[in-house]
Amino acid sequence: MNLNQRPIALLNLVGGQLCLDFVNTVGGRKYLLSADQTSDYVIIDEKLTDCYDLLAWSQLTKSLPEDQIQTLLLESQHGNKSIIKQAIDLREAIYRICKQIISKKEPNPLDISVLNQTLSIAYSHAKLVFEEGEFFWQWDRNSLDKILWLIADSAAELLTTVDLTRLRECGGNDCCWLFEDTSKNKMRQWCDMQTCGNLAKVRRFRSKLNKNPK
Repeated sequence: MNLNQRPIALLNLVGGQLCLDFVNTVGGRKYLLSADQTSDYVIIDEKLTDCYDLLAWSQLTKSLPEDQIQTLLLESQHGNKSIIKQAIDLREAIYRICKQIISKKEPNPLDISVLNQTLSIAYSHAKLVFEEGEFFWQWDRNSLDKILWLIADSAAELLTTVDLTRLRECGGNDCCWLFEDTSKNKMRQWCDMQTCGNLAKVRRFRSKLNKNPK
């Protein structure tokens, strides 16, 4: 199977962090306002549909070595639906945690619990290795779960070491992609100027034309 042909393999990596690029494995998120005035959202164009998508994303981000991806590709032919549900649950928990941080609100403890559950499993499979004069962490087995461990570890590092005032959500209509704003003036608004940025310009231009018809 050619993983490069899957839609998820064509995504732009704009997050700046592995966990944020994972959050962005959707076409967008559309917020809804319910009758009780609480807001919820739905996923637009889900990119993560099966194990092959998870591997294609790992190949795109180079989060796993190619030989490990090929080994997991063979194993994935038997299917594993539960890992995709776990992946989506983790992804949305990370998204909501970051969303609350951006909004200067406290994250939901349930979302933190989802992240902590994955971290607990991940770190139970980590070991310290010394090779060629250096120490480094290594996972004790290669599995699809390992991809989720890497994502959870990236999220933990983001939340504990990165300047969270630089965490941003794209201002594009129903986009909701996240990214780390590394610009000097901290004024980046869009996940990608060529997509959401240009669309916003077009909408503003059309709005002006409607307000000032000739």
